[in-house]
Amino acid sequence: MTEHNEIFNVVKNASGQYSIYPASKEPPAGWAKTGVTGTKEECLNYIEEVWVDMRPIK
Repeated sequence: MTEHNEIFNVVKNASGQYSIYPASKEPPAGWAKTGVTGTKEECLNYIEEVWVDMRPIK
């Protein structure tokens, strides 16, 4: 599978930070799936829409 058709999960940590992680793998410790899955571009577009304040939650 190439990067162009690889599926990703949007993940989020306890500090409210977002990232993407390959759907074929479990996210690293401290990160949880948000329920959003798609191509890399779709996931990054979602993060851009919802993560408006990049400062960690205190």
